[in-house]
Amino acid sequence: MSEPVMLVLGLALAVALGIVSKRLALPYPIVFMVAGTVLAFVPGLPPVRINPDWIFLSVLPPLLFAGGWSTDLTLFQANLRPILVLAIGLVIASTVAVAVLAERLVPGLGWASAFVLGAIVSPPDAVAAIATFERFQVPRRIVAVLEGEGLVNDATSLVLYGFAVAAVVAGGFSPLQAAGSFVLVATGGILVGIVIELGIERLTRALNTHDLADSLIDNLIIIATPYAAYLSAQALHVSAVLATVVAGIRLGRRSPVVYSPETRLVATSVWTTWIYIINAYVFLVLGLQLRSFEGHHLLALLPAALAISALLIVVRLAWIVPTAWLPRALSRRLREHDPLPPWSWLFVIGWTGMRGIVSLAAALALPYVMRDGAPFPGRDAIVFITFVVIFVTLVGQGLSLIPLVKWLKLGRDENDGEEREIEVRIAALEAGVREIADLSAQAQDDEERRIVERLRGEYVHRIDHLRGHGIRGRTEETAESEFDHHAQSEALRAERREIARLRSRGEIPDDLFRRIQYDLDLAEARMF
Repeated sequence: MSEPVMLVLGLALAVALGIVSKRLALPYPIVFMVAGTVLAFVPGLPPVRINPDWIFLSVLPPLLFAGGWSTDLTLFQANLRPILVLAIGLVIASTVAVAVLAERLVPGLGWASAFVLGAIVSPPDAVAAIATFERFQVPRRIVAVLEGEGLVNDATSLVLYGFAVAAVVAGGFSPLQAAGSFVLVATGGILVGIVIELGIERLTRALNTHDLADSLIDNLIIIATPYAAYLSAQALHVSAVLATVVAGIRLGRRSPVVYSPETRLVATSVWTTWIYIINAYVFLVLGLQLRSFEGHHLLALLPAALAISALLIVVRLAWIVPTAWLPRALSRRLREHDPLPPWSWLFVIGWTGMRGIVSLAAALALPYVMRDGAPFPGRDAIVFITFVVIFVTLVGQGLSLIPLVKWLKLGRDENDGEEREIEVRIAALEAGVREIADLSAQAQDDEERRIVERLRGEYVHRIDHLRGHGIRGRTEETAESEFDHHAQSEALRAERREIARLRSRGEIPDDLFRRIQYDLDLAEARMF
């Protein structure tokens, strides 16, 4: 089968799976995982051999950057302690536990390759869990902890992965040297991410100053940013993962003041589509690659793979309660300011340990041969066990998460939900009304005064509608004159300032901020 035909069929399958995901109301990674498994057993399809050097470069930078861009920095900082306990402590514990078990259960794997496997399967992927939570009343803090964990644990596991792969290739490993190198590469990666973001922001502002930028150019620069951060960090031998994540966090946080509404609207569609395609590509290619493995050999590894999957679930559940209880037992101040969450919260966090695309990409990125030409020890076993772990956790735990959340009835925070969204929208509209009142003094004739009064009436009407009937879409009319355009622009800017103020003070979460900002962007885009 030729590459163009495979490309067309792959895109068609991605569309079909998207329809299935929508129809069944399931997170698309679960559907992709099942489809990739089916492909492994369809007769007549060719096996696929991917160049490992291209896996990380094509998959990781956009995934890491998108995760950083969408991070709620206020909630991330507020929950930094539990996030780090999970993203660093649990990842290291899971890596060691898997390595110990795999070295005993998988024949010929060896300690170095066992640690490679542990690093690959240690980081959970929160995408499927978050997609499930969006359908139910789930406290914002649970989502914030899982999103923050998913952002940081990739960096932790991939740094461990790099050291473990190097140990396999070099034939040796020094824990003390690795710990010192970890600090250096992590710090260097953070600095590279900051520098890249500052450079991108300065470039964007320079283009805007000289009227050389538009939404297309801005989005091309945004697309290039994760690769610039990733490759720059690689060239300097520091953490490319952290560099990409930091660049994404900083640029995402600065996007309301750096980019135009049109750029942000286009970026939302571009990134949503791109991340979807990447997930489809990796999961489907995995199924085709499994076809090149020996079936009897894989069946012999299945008990070990299932045991490792069970171990990861148990280790996570066993880690959650002690690490939540112990700091509060030792600190009275922490107990008073942050009481122990309900057991249902802890259980949900413990159960959402689904592995996903980062683990899959790391397994597929393993080299086929080492420098001396010898096969990489246990590569096929590592890829297959990773596949089983992802299937068990993503499909098994992912599907069970829906009835679990329904049964637990976790409830939602007071700063979440439709009522809070209405309050914030009203506050933004009232800021617009105040700005319109100030602009009325600038009206120079009856026509401009009618414009001001009409615009004020529209804002008051929307406020009354929200108070009486709930959320409704915006209905701004096309600007009728230069002053009308100016008045609407100033009112929208006042709305932006108000929601930005609420976000900066930590009074609203980032997802609520983005929903309202999206509506304001649409309103401003319709004015041009």
